[in-house]
Amino acid sequence: MRTPHIIPLSTQSIEILELLKTLTGKGSLLFPGDRSPKKSMSNGTILVALRRMGYQGIMTGHGFRGLASTVLHEQGFEHAHIELQLAHSPRNAVSAAYNHALYLSPRTKMMQWWSNYLETQQRGKVLKMRTEVA
Repeated sequence: MRTPHIIPLSTQSIEILELLKTLTGKGSLLFPGDRSPKKSMSNGTILVALRRMGYQGIMTGHGFRGLASTVLHEQGFEHAHIELQLAHSPRNAVSAAYNHALYLSPRTKMMQWWSNYLETQQRGKVLKMRTEVA
């Protein structure tokens, strides 16, 4: 990417990253490849892991991005915040040239909501969904 992608992290994400660091060491990559710690894990590795878990033909690594976008939109989070979180560039070049806002505060709240949502899905709990319209 040409520009840095700043990602607000939820409390759950920080905990996972701290645990991951104990597994991968002090390397510069969170998910290093198995052949070279200086190269990142390939998309193929993620697809193999999903296949081994029984998700072949059901989910891809990129599919998680689509899932997040769909759920966050359905919950009324701002389209611009979701797109920025996914590192999607604005389609309007003029707007992109003038607006450099990062929306860190609302994106932080959105990512904490997303982590809470995933955690409740994992544990089989019911999470109250937003009812108001954005």
